[in-house]
Amino acid sequence: MFNNNEEKPANENGIEERIPSFFRFEDLRVYHKSLDYINWLQDINTLFPENEKSQLVTRFNDAARNIGFYIAEGSAGNRNQFIHSLRMAQSSIRECVTFTNISYRTNYISESYKEISRNYLMELTKMTGALINSLQRIIENNNYRNNNGNYNGDNQNSHSKRYVNEYNNV
Repeated sequence: MFNNNEEKPANENGIEERIPSFFRFEDLRVYHKSLDYINWLQDINTLFPENEKSQLVTRFNDAARNIGFYIAEGSAGNRNQFIHSLRMAQSSIRECVTFTNISYRTNYISESYKEISRNYLMELTKMTGALINSLQRIIENNNYRNNNGNYNGDNQNSHSKRYVNEYNNV
């Protein structure tokens, strides 16, 4: 869940503690994976001919940036809004798959670059899907408790301190 490059202070028992970021989406591994994909894509932009850089590459880069943007933007809303934004991120992932295939079929990228791109995109799809499932389970559990008179005070519109902990595996 956390960026591997962050320093994690150890507590008195020597166990690493994670200090949450002010912007909670920065604590999500899926967000950092989307940034890794953007950086990788920027590195291969030089493989495209100049005439394609104004069209295909621009749209490809925009779609890749939208993955991270939707994750960040959605995290500011309630759980239902976050799920909607994560689905938009998945739509951007599918756009990137299409741009990857176009780039490969036009011989702008090699088969190995196509596979690298697809692996990033498959991992992002799995991670966003897991986060959506986790959020949906929380909503269902809250609805179940609320409908049975066991209101626990965790309103979907409020961000509890557990936000980061709920998504440790994503």
